[in-house]
Amino acid sequence: MRYLLKGGTVVSGNGSFRKDVLISDEKIIKVDDHIEDAAAVVIDVTNRLLFPGFIDGHTHFDLEVCGTVTADDFASGTKAAILGGTTMVVDFASQEKGGHTLKEGLQKWHEKADGKCSCDYSFHMSIVEWNETTEQEIQEMIAEGITSFKLYMTYPAMIVNDTDLYKILKKLAEENCFAGVHCENAGVIDALIEEAKEQGRLGPENHPLVRPDTMEAEAVHRLLAIAKEAGAPVMVVHLTNKKAFDEIQKARNAGQIVYAETCPQYLLLDDSVYQKPDYEGAKYVCAPPIRKKVDQDCLWKAMAEDKIQTVATDQCSFTWEQKRMGLHDFSKIPGGLPGVQTRGTLLYTYGVRQGRITTEQMCKVLSENPSKLYGLYPQKGVIAEGSDADIVVFDPEKEGIISADTHAYAADNNPFEGFALQGGIDKVFLRGHLVVAQDQIILENQGTYIKRLLNSFNEKLA
Repeated sequence: MRYLLKGGTVVSGNGSFRKDVLISDEKIIKVDDHIEDAAAVVIDVTNRLLFPGFIDGHTHFDLEVCGTVTADDFASGTKAAILGGTTMVVDFASQEKGGHTLKEGLQKWHEKADGKCSCDYSFHMSIVEWNETTEQEIQEMIAEGITSFKLYMTYPAMIVNDTDLYKILKKLAEENCFAGVHCENAGVIDALIEEAKEQGRLGPENHPLVRPDTMEAEAVHRLLAIAKEAGAPVMVVHLTNKKAFDEIQKARNAGQIVYAETCPQYLLLDDSVYQKPDYEGAKYVCAPPIRKKVDQDCLWKAMAEDKIQTVATDQCSFTWEQKRMGLHDFSKIPGGLPGVQTRGTLLYTYGVRQGRITTEQMCKVLSENPSKLYGLYPQKGVIAEGSDADIVVFDPEKEGIISADTHAYAADNNPFEGFALQGGIDKVFLRGHLVVAQDQIILENQGTYIKRLLNSFNEKLA
């Protein structure tokens, strides 16, 4: 199908301009002031913002956690994503400890995702065991389009020690790749959990107390010290607080390349949610935990100063019944929240509308920067001739209320329940296919696996 979008405002990281956009055969073929094309279906997008399709570089679909599996698999999760304007997700495939290979992990995730996705997708590869075989497989992963990796400094089944952390980072740097790292001090957190249980403190209000901001900041500091010795760029994923951000800035000031990602829950919620009565605080359990208002303010300011490169979701949803697994022991609450359906509308409503960031910065953190970081630019992340026709037609005047009753997640709860929205998704194009209109998916399962290239993000990190 050939479409001509007329009268809209095309948004990029460098500016917003009234342009017409002509798309055909999955690609954008022309962006100009006034386009006429008798063969195209004309869609009037006057008073609409045209964003490049949003890219969520941090999702967890169909993931085994705490003896259960996330409520959203790739089928339901990517439907929620596309309804929210996310035209591509980068999920986490994972090697398993005990002699399993990266290739086996990638195959497992392809089996979970292939043929089931309503948006495009790729994978980071989580490395949990470092040996000669794993090292040799890095090149194989790059050949499969896996050019970014994930490392954990916490969780027994995932954690890598400092020795392996150094070796992995050094190897990835040699291959012009990088790792996103979950930074928390596992040993101290385990000790704090043990203390809480010994004292009979078993409710969800204890979750942020046993995973304090100091232990995230300590792990960030340690990661960056190791990365410096390895000569490796790194990304701190799901950054939550000022202390950790200050560590990033110190490293950047010393000349290191450090990328930062945060999530809507850390921008819009504070740790008072864990105090909600009747076990309601369990719905907000995630790791690292939601922090304080001062941390929110720090993250918004950092984003406004282009010091946070991307806003992802860390989508990892569970039903209320699953969350009740920790009713008598908060450490057994499966950690994670849904978020892929509302990331863009929340960032517009509470970021752009409230003057915290510009429309162009929203485009950077949701589209342009992740496309560059994850080897997708300019195929994705920009509305330009030759790029994939992934386009979000955004209505800045559309109003709504977030509710678990109307979202597309398989989970039956939403951490942003009751949040008012000003700005919403009008239409979504995925590689030239009109897949969302009038809040409905009109074409499902159009997603395809995208082989990624190397990181092309070259903006100065101040």
